Amino acid sequence: MILSESARVTTAHEASFRIQYPNSKPRAVKVIALDAGSAKLVDEIAKLNWHGAAFFTSLSFDAGSAPGGTDGKTLKAWLNDLAGRTMDLVSEVAGADCVVVVATAGKDVQSAAVIAEVCTLHHKTLIALVVPEDNAPDDQIDVSLRALRPYAKMLVIAHGRDYIEAMLTALRA
Repeated sequence: MILSESARVTTAHEASFRIQYPNSKPRAVKVIALDAGSAKLVDEIAKLNWHGAAFFTSLSFDAGSAPGGTDGKTLKAWLNDLAGRTMDLVSEVAGADCVVVVATAGKDVQSAAVIAEVCTLHHKTLIALVVPEDNAPDDQIDVSLRALRPYAKMLVIAHGRDYIEAMLTALRA
């Protein structure tokens, strides 16, 4: 009797060649909101079931340690997580597989430069998601895209919460 390909690959002999563990593991993804509008969105998304993601809603840093230092090691910057705890930006990025920043179109995204410097220092990928508000004019979106382009390896216009969820799922967060 000749077995079909489907029947043959399900035999005990063929099963002995299968790898017995998952082919991928969750990644340590840090998700940082750059403004108040994106902070609300990040807060909503964080309530879902994630495996390796950490969510932050604000960034602050010492004026004397702003980006552009000679070695990048003197940067003093902090993230606030959703529980209100203050975390060191440099430590969080160092322990990440990648960093995702979320910005509302047309809002101030200057803090992305600080995050990008730390990502560069630790060889981490920075992904930027620009979320346009309903009926946002194209010029608002363009302003945000131009401001984030120098820093992000991937820059995406994310139309809503579902898109951000799908992106984080694809990143194995």
